[in-house]
Amino acid sequence: MSFTKSNIFDSLIRGAAIALSVQILGIGALYALQVCLARWLGVNQYGVYEYVISIATFLGFLAALGLPNCLLRFIPKYIVQEDWGKLRGIIWSSWRYVIFSGLLWAVISAGLLIAWDTYRSDIALTSFLLGAGLIPLQALLRHQREMSRGIKRMALAYFPSSIIFPLLLIAGTFYYRHQLTSNQAIALTWLSLAVILACQIWSFQRQLPPQCAQTPAEYSRKEWLGVALPLLFKDSAFVVLSQTDTIMIGIMLGSFQVGIYGAGFKTAAGVSFILMGVNAIAAPMFATLHTQGDYAGLQKLTSAVARWMFYPTLAFALLLIITGDRVLGLFGAEFVAARWSMTILILGQLVNVGAGSVGYLMQMTGHHRQSAFVLGCSAVINLILNAILIPRFGIFGAAIATASTMALWNIWLHQLVVKYLGVKPSIIFTIW
Repeated sequence: MSFTKSNIFDSLIRGAAIALSVQILGIGALYALQVCLARWLGVNQYGVYEYVISIATFLGFLAALGLPNCLLRFIPKYIVQEDWGKLRGIIWSSWRYVIFSGLLWAVISAGLLIAWDTYRSDIALTSFLLGAGLIPLQALLRHQREMSRGIKRMALAYFPSSIIFPLLLIAGTFYYRHQLTSNQAIALTWLSLAVILACQIWSFQRQLPPQCAQTPAEYSRKEWLGVALPLLFKDSAFVVLSQTDTIMIGIMLGSFQVGIYGAGFKTAAGVSFILMGVNAIAAPMFATLHTQGDYAGLQKLTSAVARWMFYPTLAFALLLIITGDRVLGLFGAEFVAARWSMTILILGQLVNVGAGSVGYLMQMTGHHRQSAFVLGCSAVINLILNAILIPRFGIFGAAIATASTMALWNIWLHQLVVKYLGVKPSIIFTIW
């Protein structure tokens, strides 16, 4: 199977259109879910829910063993090379590894929670135990999404988790809306994730190339794990960067402040939906062009991606900053207190988008170890900044720590992309 520049860009446009459409619908559905949960749970119970989900997401990343991003690199490669045996081998073996790892993390987490409750009795034990049950589902959800992206089935990758999941959860929690608790919300989250995962896995199997089912599986575990383990470190660092603020706010300030901050964080994160939508289809294409040695095409692709991402994002970010009070007021009057935290986080997201697809460029071209080092250092800096700034400035300090670290690792990775690939991916280089 060969790819020309023409069909690479045709595929990018089609795939990006699908991905962006799903992202827009998904952002709306997920945001509606957060607004509903905040209103029906109240600030404290919403804070408990957010805290538990953040920890489950963190451990779900670890439980995935770095395999989701590994799949995103190898699946396009095997399809280009028509290596159907290895394609089948990496899909089936990775499923087994992630399921086993997720269940193991869930059991260990539950045991530690019970031991801690026996010793201290100061946590919402039932909520956290229910959250432990989410760990394997979170790991599988991400794993399945990246596999679907690898075969360029963007609707299958994002539609179940971004649209069906929040709508299912809204429908489930609506019944209990007058007396909803964090325990009920977490249990319904578990049920909704289980339903969409079952449907997604069944659909994915039907979308695989027919040659995959007809070819005996081949295994290159040493090669796969050699890539997956550094990516596990990278994933761990990335999830520390994305969840540290929420977890440390919970430890230092309590669930009420977690709820307030969560509204601002979720709103600011919406700024990056175009980045996620375009990268969703562009990432496998980076791997394809790198495999073909077409660096001129890679530069052309990254420049197009930078333009498509930045200008709409800038307009959306300015709109959110201007209307911040009204948007946060959708959650409830108390949540307007996150206005300035949200603004700082939005500025961090603008740097993230403006730098271009630096993370995927490093990952998809074999420079995952350098990327992991950058994110690891950034995660340590993020922990230190949160530890210093949260006690002094509360949730505003957490926002400063998160936005500053986001800017740092994006600029650092941009320099490495230029150094190793000779490609200039940021919006700045498209202007000159």
